[in-house]
Amino acid sequence: MRVIALMLMAAVLTGCAAKRKSATTATASTSGDSRTVAVTMLNNNTYLLATASADERYAFSKDFPVKVGGGFGEGPLNERRFLNALLGPEGQLVHYTRMGSCCGFTTPNSPMGTGLLDRYKVYWEGATDTSYLYLNMYDKADLFIPKGFTAKQ
Repeated sequence: MRVIALMLMAAVLTGCAAKRKSATTATASTSGDSRTVAVTMLNNNTYLLATASADERYAFSKDFPVKVGGGFGEGPLNERRFLNALLGPEGQLVHYTRMGSCCGFTTPNSPMGTGLLDRYKVYWEGATDTSYLYLNMYDKADLFIPKGFTAKQ
């Protein structure tokens, strides 16, 4: 009788563990690799961004984050490289602060199969509003200059 009870309990526990909830809260455009153009660097800490985004949602929406790639190894550095490349609309020096992580999603580029977006507060002297940008350090895609920004040359 004990053996049957133990087997039944093991089956129930195994079944519950198999129903793991996915961390997906963002759209398919959030994850995956789609970079078609190699990234060029201005220096070791700054990307060279040459093309402005045609999509107003790029970087400003959790569903259209900047995919810098690099994972746990270079992901945080790649986020800073992207942010260091940005200038205000009239060439003003940009300042940024990481506000934390949010917006879980599935990705093949994380050892755990899931990732979080990093949210940055971005501003420059004389700005009337603060911008919040979403960056994905796990997946990589072509990099663009978000609407309302320019970039270092």
